[in-house]
Amino acid sequence: MEFEPMNDFERELREALERRPAPPGLKRKLMESRRARRPQNHFLMWQRLAASIVVASLLAGGFGWRYREQRRRGEEAREKVFTALRITSHALNQMNTQLAAHDHSDGTQGASQ
Repeated sequence: MEFEPMNDFERELREALERRPAPPGLKRKLMESRRARRPQNHFLMWQRLAASIVVASLLAGGFGWRYREQRRRGEEAREKVFTALRITSHALNQMNTQLAAHDHSDGTQGASQ
């Protein structure tokens, strides 16, 4: 007799799952409710679609701006590198000129003595 609580549980479960007919007029109420919500659903659907388009446009614009900004920074860095190379080249040319002049003056002094 220790299985009686399980029998009570099984009986309650069977009663809860027992098929019962739908209340009269339920189908009509559901269909009316669905028809009443339909215009709101269309408006809500269009509103969500519009919001999605706005969000997508903002994201695309943001990525485009970020790409242009990175490109601008890259070109700016490139110009700085070229400027630095021109300055370095000019300094090296001056140093080579000075060294050549120094070597030339050393060579002429040694030959005259």
